[in-house]
Amino acid sequence: MRLLVVEDEARMAAALARGLEAEGFVVDVAPDGPSGLEAARFGSYDAVVLDVMLPGMSGYTVVRTLRSEENWVPVLMLTAKDGEYDEADGLDYGADDYLTKPFSFVVLLARLRALLRREPTRRPALLTVGPVTLDPASHRVEQHGAEVQLSRREFLVLEHLMRAHPTVVSKESVLDAVWGAPDEADPNIVEVYVGYLRRKLGRDRIETVRGVGYRLAP
Repeated sequence: MRLLVVEDEARMAAALARGLEAEGFVVDVAPDGPSGLEAARFGSYDAVVLDVMLPGMSGYTVVRTLRSEENWVPVLMLTAKDGEYDEADGLDYGADDYLTKPFSFVVLLARLRALLRREPTRRPALLTVGPVTLDPASHRVEQHGAEVQLSRREFLVLEHLMRAHPTVVSKESVLDAVWGAPDEADPNIVEVYVGYLRRKLGRDRIETVRGVGYRLAP
């Protein structure tokens, strides 16, 4: 198994390389964003361990560029940032997993092995259903090439529907994904936000499947 470690801290990079090589991996190290991107593009790696804060180009930009080029190599991001929005950003840009520093090497190794057991997962930088395009990283939505202004909750409801497309999404699923407390929120709030989206995207853009939930029209 060939791994690429993109890490600008020399001691950290050397320690990771030694540890992973001791576990039987072949490891290459890149010290900055541009060289890491170039190596990931052409190195035929089984996985990439990618730091976020890098000289020349951030890890976010590296993984987003790879995904925009339809390169689905598994990416495990490493960062000193531990906020939930930082983790969400990493995953939205296209990373497969996220680990904050300091971390246990045993946990890193387990996460890597879990990634390597999976089939490469398509994590497009942009979500597209019919004429609607959603960029999770920039929180921008376009329809027929024109930007559509959405509130944060409207954006999250639409993103959930787009990620599920073409399957039907239940109200409970939307409540769980957007509000995070389906037992405490009123299910009717989903109908309200679907109504908001229909006014902005067109009534036919979101279909109601009676007794089940909602589905985006293609």
